[in-house]
Amino acid sequence: MGMLDGKVAIVTGAGRGIGRGIARQMAAEGAAVVVNDLGTALSGEGVDVSVAQQVVDEIRAEGGSAVANTDSVADYRAAEAMVQQAIDAFGRLDIVVNCAGILRDRMIFNMTPEEWQAVIDVHLKGTFNLCKWASVRFREQKSGRLINMTSNSAFGAPGQPNYAAAKAGIIGLTLSCANGLARYNVTANAVVPSGATRMIDSIPSAREAVAHTGKLPSELAAGTEKDPDNVAPLVTYLASDAAQHISGHLFGSFGYNVVLFSQPKIIKTLRADHRWTVEELAQHIPQAFGSDFQEVVNDPRVSAAIEAIPEGKWVEIGPGLRFYGTKIEPHMEFVW
Repeated sequence: MGMLDGKVAIVTGAGRGIGRGIARQMAAEGAAVVVNDLGTALSGEGVDVSVAQQVVDEIRAEGGSAVANTDSVADYRAAEAMVQQAIDAFGRLDIVVNCAGILRDRMIFNMTPEEWQAVIDVHLKGTFNLCKWASVRFREQKSGRLINMTSNSAFGAPGQPNYAAAKAGIIGLTLSCANGLARYNVTANAVVPSGATRMIDSIPSAREAVAHTGKLPSELAAGTEKDPDNVAPLVTYLASDAAQHISGHLFGSFGYNVVLFSQPKIIKTLRADHRWTVEELAQHIPQAFGSDFQEVVNDPRVSAAIEAIPEGKWVEIGPGLRFYGTKIEPHMEFVW
């Protein structure tokens, strides 16, 4: 028995990297999968319909059920047709995982409107398109799972203003879906994934890896903490009935670490009994909030933050399993 027996999933951007691993894992857990991938270059240019079909062939060879879809997620009507394809092929739709993405990196002062729009269209509009059409079906059947890939680039990656904005927008979109669809028994969560994919191959440090090893990071990743397939178990769990109570959260998958990010929250407040004057704010904001201004720029390097957690802060919860929290509740119990 698989965790997703009888379920039907759409996974976009499933021809390569993280999406491919998710599609294969879901199929291995019993889901029928619509494998969507336009087969473009990393920049979003070109088309290769064989990319999605290859993953379909791999799933079928392992005894699973899958069909290919090679439409662009940025196309509103194509997204509607993709949802209908799942229903026509497998009779229902239970899960949508939005992984499709492209990169057009540039510093903000050099970015063109075309580079901005291309990334926004695939990531943010594409995620909206699939969420919108899937939610129509989910609302009718009163069940469903939306799982959207975001990125730690949303926390301030300097050379990716288009990508960062799109990924931050996906977080807001996911939280809105979680609140708006809760009454229909639909969950929505976002995941910050990691892994050595072709996106990682495109960054300057990848050239250093090639110089030392003769291989790209993605070619060295299989079976290691950098393997993009490491993301698939978390996404598959969130898609399962076991995660019915989990919605409106931001998770991270970094190597063998599963992360829960904090929800936005107020950390300090100043209150007056009148409208503040500019002079009062100039005097009191540095006094009250100044210690929180020391880190002026958000650091998107989540993996480095995890590695920096001292050994003594981890709690063993099972063989080969450890937990770290900013606060461990006294009543917390782990049952294995």
